[in-house]
Amino acid sequence: MFMRMLYDEKLAQAAYLIGCQRTGEAVVIDPERDVDRYIKLAEDNGLRIVATAETHIHADFISGSRELAERVGAKVYVSDEGDADWKYQWLDKKLDGGSYNHQLLRDGDTFMVGNIEIKAVHTPGHTPEHIVFLITDRGAGATEPMGMASGDFVFVGDLGRPDLLESAAGIAGAMEPSAHRLFHTVAKLNDIPDFVQVWPAHGAGSACGKALGAVPTSTVGYERRFNPAILAASDESGFVDFILSGQPEPPMYFANMKRDNKIGPRVLGELEMPHQLSVEELRNLDAKSVALIDTRPWEAFRENHVPDSLSFPLNKMFNTNAGSMVADTEDIYLIVEPARLEEAYRDLIRVGLDRIKGWFDASKLEAYEDSTHPFAEVPELEAEEVAEMLDDDLVQVLDVRRATEFAEGHLPGAINIAHTRLPSRLDEIPHDKRLIVNCQAGGRSACAAAYLQKKGYQVVNLKGGILAWEQAEAVA
Repeated sequence: MFMRMLYDEKLAQAAYLIGCQRTGEAVVIDPERDVDRYIKLAEDNGLRIVATAETHIHADFISGSRELAERVGAKVYVSDEGDADWKYQWLDKKLDGGSYNHQLLRDGDTFMVGNIEIKAVHTPGHTPEHIVFLITDRGAGATEPMGMASGDFVFVGDLGRPDLLESAAGIAGAMEPSAHRLFHTVAKLNDIPDFVQVWPAHGAGSACGKALGAVPTSTVGYERRFNPAILAASDESGFVDFILSGQPEPPMYFANMKRDNKIGPRVLGELEMPHQLSVEELRNLDAKSVALIDTRPWEAFRENHVPDSLSFPLNKMFNTNAGSMVADTEDIYLIVEPARLEEAYRDLIRVGLDRIKGWFDASKLEAYEDSTHPFAEVPELEAEEVAEMLDDDLVQVLDVRRATEFAEGHLPGAINIAHTRLPSRLDEIPHDKRLIVNCQAGGRSACAAAYLQKKGYQVVNLKGGILAWEQAEAVA
């Protein structure tokens, strides 16, 4: 048997290529939509992808199953559990008409990829239709599974959060029933041997849980002994309280991902890089009506940027920041280094931001400025300077950290809106005051400050965030 994890560091998402080396057939579990990576890995190892499988309707990235079905004719294996609201709606919508080759899975159903047996187990809680896959290498004579592709059920050190149907998808009243359902699902682990490896869909940094470990894989036995969320399942009411408390605010794009993965993601085909802009084309852009994303480091952006552009440095938060502050209906233009254009392009399409119309070479941005096209800047102040402003009635502190961080301490008079939720809560932010925007160390607040400046707010970024504020207080 062949198994490789393909890991997206920015979205903390894992897909698994599992193949039978005897027959050369392979399946991809929980693929992202830029599927050329999986196809190449399979080919490099003498395999061909004949199937794609999903543990559930994902909320944090666009699935690649439809893409694989179109590109290589992969058979689609997805859940048929859950009620009518949790059924895949694209299986009968091939681009050239008709239905994709597919099989709907219920609890206990199995299918074969070569000599590899894959068994579906219904594990509701994170979502109603969620399943995991038990992988048994029948070709090697095994009679018990080697691994469990656990999706968003079991992570290393955590369980998949059951609140997203309410907090992200907006289904009122879904949170507590989902948590109770997850409690009963945990008991299914008792039927799985300790030695079975856990291959989760996410690692540390994912917003699909609150305490995911940085170790990529584990075993059922280890998680049963040391996973705090599983240990909390000794008591139902205590478990519900534990699993629902302290969950981070989900990014804005999560609701769109649920929608798109349910009704069917747009098929990309071969990836095509966008048009390169000339200086004149950049000057003629109306950055108020499009999303002009500047990927340079914050210090470069802060001092000189195209007015109304957004600051999303091309780091681990790029997808999340863009997905939170750019609508999937907006045309997107990038200011990016040529060598990182494809990286930025893939990052955006993975969160459903497909309308990428053009890009400009970041190293040539100084050519933009002339007498009629001045650069803009975002004011940034040291903690000591901010302290002198707090008594002004025309100043409002906006803390864009998570609610759990905010509760541990914040600047006087601050209001709290996580930066990933800003577009949905702009009506809570006063337009008639100067905003002092802060986070923990200055990165999230920088993105938020640029976004708010585009929306017409007067903003100041607190340099160094709450850490600099606390250090200044200690010195004083």
